[in-house]
Amino acid sequence: MKQVIYFMKRLTSFGGFILYANLIGIVFLSLIEGIGIILLVSLISLSGILQTKTGGISSLTPFIKLLQDLPEALSLPAILIVYVLLSVCQNVCQRKLTIRNVRIQTEFIRQLRVETYEALLNANWSFFVKRRKSDLINFLTMEIARVHSGTNICLEFLSSAIFTSVQICFAFWLSPSITVLVVFCGFILSLFSRKYIKKARKLGSQTSELAQNYLAGITDQMNGIKDIKSNTLEKAHLSWFITLTKHMVDEQVEHIVISTSSQLFYKITSAILIACFIFLSVKMFNAKPQQFLFIIIIFSRLWPRITGIQSSIEKISSLTPAFKKLMKLQIECKEALETINEERIKDDLKPIRIQNGIEYKQAYFRYNQSVAEYALADLNLFIPSKKMTAIVGKSGAGKSTLIDLLMGLLQPEKGQVLLDGIPLNGDNVNAWRRALSYVPQEPFLFNVSIRENLLLVEPRANEKQLWEALEFAAAAEFVKKLPQGLDTHIGDRGVRLSGGERQRLVLARAILRKPEILILDEATSALDTENEAKIQEALEQLKGTTTIIVIAHRLSTIRNADQVIVLDQGQIVQTGGFSQLERERKGIFSHLLRNQMKASL
Repeated sequence: MKQVIYFMKRLTSFGGFILYANLIGIVFLSLIEGIGIILLVSLISLSGILQTKTGGISSLTPFIKLLQDLPEALSLPAILIVYVLLSVCQNVCQRKLTIRNVRIQTEFIRQLRVETYEALLNANWSFFVKRRKSDLINFLTMEIARVHSGTNICLEFLSSAIFTSVQICFAFWLSPSITVLVVFCGFILSLFSRKYIKKARKLGSQTSELAQNYLAGITDQMNGIKDIKSNTLEKAHLSWFITLTKHMVDEQVEHIVISTSSQLFYKITSAILIACFIFLSVKMFNAKPQQFLFIIIIFSRLWPRITGIQSSIEKISSLTPAFKKLMKLQIECKEALETINEERIKDDLKPIRIQNGIEYKQAYFRYNQSVAEYALADLNLFIPSKKMTAIVGKSGAGKSTLIDLLMGLLQPEKGQVLLDGIPLNGDNVNAWRRALSYVPQEPFLFNVSIRENLLLVEPRANEKQLWEALEFAAAAEFVKKLPQGLDTHIGDRGVRLSGGERQRLVLARAILRKPEILILDEATSALDTENEAKIQEALEQLKGTTTIIVIAHRLSTIRNADQVIVLDQGQIVQTGGFSQLERERKGIFSHLLRNQMKASL
């Protein structure tokens, strides 16, 4: 239960004075209920059912005597009026405590959501490379929801424990022997209920695993719905969905089986214990009838509290895996914390301007420390400022890794990346990213309007600047033809647009930022020849004002590059101008160029 204790500490620390005030309020409510028991016994005494002279309950004698001294016409109304007032007071206080508890609980869960999301955002790129996005979404949705439920049960457990403790004190004051016996039976009951707690914890782990697999599966399938339909894979994926949901139903039913089994056990145990008490009282202790009534009163008040605590422990155990997973995720995020200083939080942080260029100096990087092979090895490279540099090579040559190092998403295991001779590290990486615009090979757009997608990177841009960026990216013409123009909603990931249109919008968004360095990761691959030529012409105009870095598979697009870098197996094998490398007939660049020319014929 370490995870439960951890979150209870977090909860009490977050709730502060209000939570402690609520706990005091619970003690007050318990006292009111205890007084209600006394009034109930007093009412029975006045009715003649319970005679205090022979009842042996000396602690009640002063209260009953006080009532008996009242005129007969006033005693019953007095008790009933006090009882009603206590009931009203109890329910009003209970309502206020419930509202305040819900507020504490929901604000606490909100803080956990924010902390977890912030931890994810601050984790380095390597953290995300090793994990499925759907698993992280599962943490922020289903697992947080289970933690929310567990926090509610923990609060209920804490309230029940305090309430029960006060009730035990009242019961002990009224009848020590019966109370000790009830508490002892509750302790014995907790030993027998351990098997239910273990089963609940095991099922809780299965719930987390099934939820994770469910979300991962449907996320992948919705992302690949076009492939599923075009390849007639509906039946296979429906079969997977039916099987998984059947497991989920079986798991939920098993939860109910365990819960109802434990409740059945508690109720049967209660009946057996009451019967045993009455039998022993009559046969062995010659108990009076009024004592039977008192046994029932104590059992009816105290025993449900004890069994309720047992039930809460079972529920908490079933949700413990969610606590554990959330704790583990937060720890992993902290271990993968991106080394960026406090300057990152400043909105007015000025971007870095480079005068000479970017240099890789004996840089090494590998994704897995246990593997000897490096993704990039002994990388020595200079990218001049205000020039166009192209990076080419076969798939897996290390092109994307080189760019990730340049953007500070990854840090070299050995060596350095220098900006005008200054190392790129946690002190300046955020200011450096303010100077970058990155256009990925797979363009990503949000499910909002074109205008909102563009304003994400430059919220203060005016209408003229938006259209200038669209003109640059050869996107203005098709945007003007859309029903609502800039205010047209483009669907999930821009699904209502063609691949080329999405790519041009992402390029326009990058240009709108007026970057110091523009990085294009095969950014024209989805464009037709005409639009590609327009963008190439626009890029030519940026030379001398912007540093352009292009990862290119279509080599015809980089003929005007000032420098071409050829990578193979994580190392630079050729460097030079396009024409120079084309003439090196035995080089990899010339080989790649010939293969592309053959493929285009």
